[in-house]
Amino acid sequence: MCYARTTLTALLPTLGLAGLLLAGCGQGQESPRLATPEESGILKVVTRNAATTWYLDRDEAPAGPEHDLVSRFAESRGWRVEWTVHDAVAEVLQALEDGEVHMAAAGLTHLPSRDERFLPGPTHTMIVEQLVCHREARPLPRSLAQMAEVEIRVTADSSYADKLASLVNDHSGITFEEEPRTTELLLAAVAEQQVGCTLADSNIVQVVRRHYPALEVALNLTSGDWLGWYLAPDQNALADQAHDWRDTPEAETAIEAVENRYYGYIGEFDFVDLRALNRSIDERLPDFLDSFLRAEYTTGIPADLLAALSYQESHWDPQAVSPTGVRGIMMLTLNTAESLGVSDRLDPTQAIDAGARYLADRHQRLPEEIPEPDRTYLALASYNIGRGHVLDARELARKLGKNPDSWDDMQEVLPLKADKRYYPGTRYGYARGYEPVHFVQRIRNYRDVISASLD
Repeated sequence: MCYARTTLTALLPTLGLAGLLLAGCGQGQESPRLATPEESGILKVVTRNAATTWYLDRDEAPAGPEHDLVSRFAESRGWRVEWTVHDAVAEVLQALEDGEVHMAAAGLTHLPSRDERFLPGPTHTMIVEQLVCHREARPLPRSLAQMAEVEIRVTADSSYADKLASLVNDHSGITFEEEPRTTELLLAAVAEQQVGCTLADSNIVQVVRRHYPALEVALNLTSGDWLGWYLAPDQNALADQAHDWRDTPEAETAIEAVENRYYGYIGEFDFVDLRALNRSIDERLPDFLDSFLRAEYTTGIPADLLAALSYQESHWDPQAVSPTGVRGIMMLTLNTAESLGVSDRLDPTQAIDAGARYLADRHQRLPEEIPEPDRTYLALASYNIGRGHVLDARELARKLGKNPDSWDDMQEVLPLKADKRYYPGTRYGYARGYEPVHFVQRIRNYRDVISASLD
């Protein structure tokens, strides 16, 4: 029996996909030659489901740095993209080596060992490999010699393992373990002092550290490495086209847009700044309090909760705009705003009303048996990450013997949406599941302060 590999083919017509799958099912037959993009109009790309590569956003639309760059390249050639998503770098490279795809775009560091196996494509992002520990770790390694004194765990089959293996040869005493957890989850484990230290690319550290400010970059282990694409060994013409595109102003614009959308706005997260919040309560909240109260009257969502949500989203700035396209005092996406009849997201009256209705809808769609305050916390998580990912996490909780109606249990399960041991079996795939956990936690803290000020 022939089994077709699962791919994500939203952009590929169904009949065309069926023909491609059936073509590989003959017993004892060699796999047919992969048609070039010029012949088929389809660029086949393998990637990983991760925050810095490819994922579904809270509107359940494909996003991610690699998604955006590959899409721009394909559009410039008039091609459609067929994405194949794997869990691990080793699987990505195997798919490329097996000739199943034209190209790999998966946050891959360009390494000499990989250059020998594949055609190096253009690079797009410079990173530094960093040793990351908890800021209160003692000792906090500040030299290669001191690395021998700490526990180090890294993602298996990664460039980090390669780097540490080279250091072991030159510096006695350094040891490390490889494990299946993603880099993001290992960083979370370091922040929670469950793991001593780990290695991560600087762009991943930048994304994750705002949620875990206890993370400390102890050492930079490289002076700078490039992330980029790799192509199958027989794709010389495509490699030339990719390099030609990279040298264009269009590519520079695309890379700049990716930098702004996914990295440019991120700063180290600061736990609840009480002085700043109290100052905003005095100076900004009075301007919007009536709107929060009206929204409570029409939706039933408490005004202090809406105010805390809004402060988390925009610090009560009605002109707030993020590089990702969300904007206004409630930081609504364009799709959400249009679905709620909002004509101007920067109008605080419209935005507060729409944000309240959207949260009320998230709240109403949850099963009635979920008790409060768990129901509200799950609704907030849905507001943040999208309803589909919350439904995935609830189903995963059941499979793990957890209570999907309990926020205490769900805040343990939601981060598993970023764990490659779990998210491939969910309907909506990878999500930064640790974000809604901290999102809800911050809103609860803000609400306590705001409620006390309104008494």
